[in-house]
Amino acid sequence: MAKKGKDYFGLGRVVSIILCLFLGPIMGIIARFSEGKIVAGILRLLFGWNILWLIDLILIIIKGSILRVLNC
Repeated sequence: MAKKGKDYFGLGRVVSIILCLFLGPIMGIIARFSEGKIVAGILRLLFGWNILWLIDLILIIIKGSILRVLNC
């Protein structure tokens, strides 16, 4: 399981930025499912794969963590 408050799967900031650049939409969906956030993963799969990965990229660069809208 990934650590809370970190980037993709608890990896470092640089690795997460590279993953987000090349595999952003896929990594966002996988990260939500791997954290056990099934509802967030399904919503991301259906609606957010096209733009939320850009928001993830910007947030990783600025604050060092991805966007987590649903914390349950």
